Amino acid sequence: MSSPAAGKRRMDTDVVKLIESKHQVTILGGLNEFVVKFFGPSGTPYEGGVWNVRVDLPDKYPFKSPSIGFMNRIFHPNIDESSGSVCLDVINQAWTALYDLSNIFESFLPQLLSYPNPTDPLNGDAAALYLHKPDDFKRKVLDHIKKYATEEVLRQTEEDSSSSASEMSDLSDDEIQDMEL
Repeated sequence: MSSPAAGKRRMDTDVVKLIESKHQVTILGGLNEFVVKFFGPSGTPYEGGVWNVRVDLPDKYPFKSPSIGFMNRIFHPNIDESSGSVCLDVINQAWTALYDLSNIFESFLPQLLSYPNPTDPLNGDAAALYLHKPDDFKRKVLDHIKKYATEEVLRQTEEDSSSSASEMSDLSDDEIQDMEL
């Protein structure tokens, strides 16, 4: 049995390895909570798209799988469009400590976007289009990329969230407390 210290060391090692790779990583609340910029795989309808993928590592990582979700919208049979939740067996059920974070961003997600599984959908509309009207599916994917998954859209979203955060900091503690009630 592994000690909690060994699990923490593995978590730290995997996150640092991901940061030192080609991926852009933004740490949120510590090394167990961060966002990875993920680019659509070339040769797929998702090519040219860029998504922020939130990663939350559980205390029992690497023995328990990370929680991942797309923060900006994506049209895909196995990704819930509104929540960004991902239906991927290798993360949800078949995860083992042999995998690390690099596997997610260099293998699992690129394969998911390259080869959707419409028979196990989180987004029924995307699955139906993928199966029955592939050209319409590709058009809808490209439309979503233009609206929600470009560098410009991400930059604007980040600016909007930082300006709303600064607007909140301009409020007094009493005003913030009133808003929470």
